[in-house]
Amino acid sequence: MTLRKVTKNRSPFPNDEAVFKLIYPALRNISKRWTMPIKNWSGALNQFAILFDGRVPMGGLTHNSLTQNPV
Repeated sequence: MTLRKVTKNRSPFPNDEAVFKLIYPALRNISKRWTMPIKNWSGALNQFAILFDGRVPMGGLTHNSLTQNPV
């Protein structure tokens, strides 16, 4: 809903980079307000590790570390 507010009254974006420049700071602000833990996160993380072998670091990865350092 918040991302929709950010993009609602904008004209069409000229390229992908323009979208990223608008969405990235909005996501950073939104993620600061996330307080509820993700249900069954450990199970989801295990599935990601299986599906994306070698691309999901498993050492000490938590929900908080993901929201603090978005890609």
